[in-house]
Amino acid sequence: MLAGVFRFVCCNGLVVGTVANDIRIPHKGNIQSDVVEGALQVLDDFQAVDASTDAMKSLTLKVEEQRAFATAALALRYGERTEDQSPVPITADQLIEARRPEDLGPSLWTTFQRVQENAMNGGQSGRNTQGRRIQTRAVRSIDRSVSLNRALWVLAEEMRRLRVG
Repeated sequence: MLAGVFRFVCCNGLVVGTVANDIRIPHKGNIQSDVVEGALQVLDDFQAVDASTDAMKSLTLKVEEQRAFATAALALRYGERTEDQSPVPITADQLIEARRPEDLGPSLWTTFQRVQENAMNGGQSGRNTQGRRIQTRAVRSIDRSVSLNRALWVLAEEMRRLRVG
């Protein structure tokens, strides 16, 4: 079980938390009490997540900070690139583009939401290594999705901590 935030408007499947929030219950024997206990622990963890999202909503980012967040997210999504490797297919500016009016705004939360959705769902026009036009692909692997979402959450939390003090 993992604590997660799902937006009703698009159900983008944002998963937040650290490994400490990952509760695993073996599927053997009488597991009812373990499941209930795990659910209660996730609920407790979610209160911290709620406080974090409120803090992100109240923090305004400059355009350069939004771009820095997106640049770090590109490295998380496509891996670190060296000079001898091909560049990522899209830019940081494409990653912070809003897909809907609700995602407009300079807050850390809206920036995080835009970057998360664009990184996970793909669909941006870009260029492959040969220079041909492509559309970025969505992340389909559950493991990769959880891993990338966790990394983006950590990135947002660290940006919040840096800005707050």
